[in-house]
Order: sequence, then C-alpha cells, then structure tokens
Amino acid sequence: MQPETRVQLCGPYLVEIAGRRVTLPGRQGRLLFAYLVLHRPGPVPRDRLADALWGAAPPPAAGSALNALVSRVRAATGPAVLRGRSELAVELPPAAVVDVAAALSAVHRAESAVAVGEWRRAWSAALAARFVAARPFLPEATAPWADGWRARLGEVHARALECYATACLSIGGAELPAAERAARDLVATAPLRETGHLLLMRSLAARGNVAEALAAYERLRVRLRDELGVDPGAAVRAVHTDLLRAR
Repeated sequence: MQPETRVQLCGPYLVEIAGRRVTLPGRQGRLLFAYLVLHRPGPVPRDRLADALWGAAPPPAAGSALNALVSRVRAATGPAVLRGRSELAVELPPAAVVDVAAALSAVHRAESAVAVGEWRRAWSAALAARFVAARPFLPEATAPWADGWRARLGEVHARALECYATACLSIGGAELPAAERAARDLVATAPLRETGHLLLMRSLAARGNVAEALAAYERLRVRLRDELGVDPGAAVRAVHTDLLRAR
C-alpha cells in the first residue's frame, strides 16, 4: 500500500506527499501550490501564476521573484511533484486526495443517489461534501480566483445540505432531527433558497410540529414578498396546503 498523499485547502492548510508532511515556503508558496493543485492537470503559464499571486500590484522584478518562489516550493515538494519551466503543473499520484475535488465529487454522488432513491448512499456522500465545504477555503487568499472558489464551495455546501436533509427525511426515525438541523442550516446559509424552507417545513411536520412548519412557511412568504415581490413556488405552496389539511 502506497503512503498517503493528500492536500487540504479548506480549514487548516495541509500538504502530505507520500506520507511526508510538507511545509511550504510562506503564504505565497502555499497559494502558488494551491492554485496549481486546483488547476490540475495544468499546465499553468507563468504570467497567469504571477497574476494569481500578485494581481495588479506585482513586486519589482516579478519574474525573478516568481522563479525564486517556484524553486523554494519545488525544493519542499520534490521535483517530481512540481514540474515545468515556462508552464508549471503539480503532479500527484492517482490515489491522492484533494479535499476540494473530493467535495465536488461527493456532492455529485449525493445528488445522483437522491435521484434514484438510494438514501443511505446519499446520506454518506452528502455528509462528506458538507464536511469539506463548510470549512473556510484558504482564508489567507484574497485574490478574485479564491473568491470564485469560495462561491463555488458555498454552492456545494448548499447542495450537500439539501441532499443530506432529503436523505434524512426519507430514512426517517432517528434521522429526523438531523434533517431539521440541516434544513435550518440551509435556510440560514441561503435564506432565499426555497428548497431549504421546504425541507424545514417537511422535517418539522414529520416530527409532529405542524404549527411550527406553518410558521416557517409564513416567514418565507413574508420574506419573498418584502424582498422580491413574489410568492413562494408551487412546491412550497403544495406542502403548505397539505399542512393546513393535516391540522
């Protein structure tokens, strides 16, 4: 069995190559390596790397500064990991685990499982995606490319919460409280996302709290009216109608 290679960009920054913990040279070294990992298989031209690191305010002699940074990162990771000269790429073993890529794959598996009603598989995949996407992505990165990834991971988190709450509702029993918690998290994270409110209403009703489910609908209705001038969608209204009949 090969030693583990993994890269963690959400939460504490971590690079482990063939079982060896790698300490990269400072903030810029960490950002350079992260950018290349996210753009695998690459390669990435040097001018694009310089823009990712320094944007509109590059240091004097930016080319030389980039050369020195690349040399330090290569010394830390090993020449087999950071390859190229005019264009650069990070090469990791096929079994390497990159948390961001794992989250993207997991949320896709969760949605596929939900689509065919495989609730246990959806539950575990959604939980894996949530675990990564809920953590802060590269807090020290302030460039637009990092903000783009934060937005993408925010959407992954919302999709994972949807899948997790749906799976918990469908499994039922002891998973119903988890469905409610996930739905509340989704409402707090994306208050205009109607699926979160729908899942909250369903989970509350499943736990016998019909009046609270109706109150959740009313909060959504008022919010949509005040902020967007629209009514809740047909799916939410249908659940509301069912709740009124169930009282």
